Amino acid sequence: MGKLDGKVALVTGSGRGIGAEIALKLAADGAAVVVNDLDEQPAKETAAAIERAGGRAVICPGSVTDKEFAERFTRIAVESFDGLDIIVNNAGFTWDSVVQKMTDEQWDAILDVHLKAPFRILRAAQPIISGLVKSAVAAGEPVPCRKVVNISSMAGLGGNAGQANYASAKAGVTGLTRTLAKEWGRYNVTVNTVAFGLIKTRLTQTDAHGDATIDVQGREIKVGVNPQLQSAMEQMIPLGRAGEPSEAAGAVYLMCIPESDYVSGQTLVCGGGFQI
Repeated sequence: MGKLDGKVALVTGSGRGIGAEIALKLAADGAAVVVNDLDEQPAKETAAAIERAGGRAVICPGSVTDKEFAERFTRIAVESFDGLDIIVNNAGFTWDSVVQKMTDEQWDAILDVHLKAPFRILRAAQPIISGLVKSAVAAGEPVPCRKVVNISSMAGLGGNAGQANYASAKAGVTGLTRTLAKEWGRYNVTVNTVAFGLIKTRLTQTDAHGDATIDVQGREIKVGVNPQLQSAMEQMIPLGRAGEPSEAAGAVYLMCIPESDYVSGQTLVCGGGFQI
């Protein structure tokens, strides 16, 4: 018996990296997972890995910033698994520049993916969760504790040079979390944030030449960290290293299991002991 048996989880950006590890960890403990990625193939790969391990998964590929995405994402959970219990808003990327060089496109793109998309998903989920709660009460059944975990960053807590857009979006996630914790407590839903520090992903890979990029809907976005800077950053972390995606997923998992049923409106920092 897993702690998440019978639960249905939505995880955005779960075809790769931290998101994939979150999906796999929730599924390993019994949750059925709706896997999302911008690209269909990574989503299929995560879903296939879940199914090979004996779990259940379906995919919902596409950009979380599309206007119709939130309704489609939440609808798939209900149609495929007849429920909705866990929402992890993880999808995102960075597009850095100092403020005087940052374009409106850069600002809007990052605010859209990190703040507007989670808002839309939670807005779409509300009538579903409210309906499930009303049905349980009408049937005289206990209302289960549902979970929302919004992903933030230490940049959202302390700022980071070159990331005015990203830090602003992630700071906004904190406000969204605290507000929804107050609005959704009556549904027995906990709403928390996990703020990551330096985690090993394709966005933070070491890049000695400064030419690593990823493609985000036709945009070539520069990623990667200079090895010397990476080493300096790791020396500032008390544990002396960057975190693994599986460790980041572990922090999210803590907010999804019954042991955290009375924790809501909080931000858990997963940063190896680094203090801002």
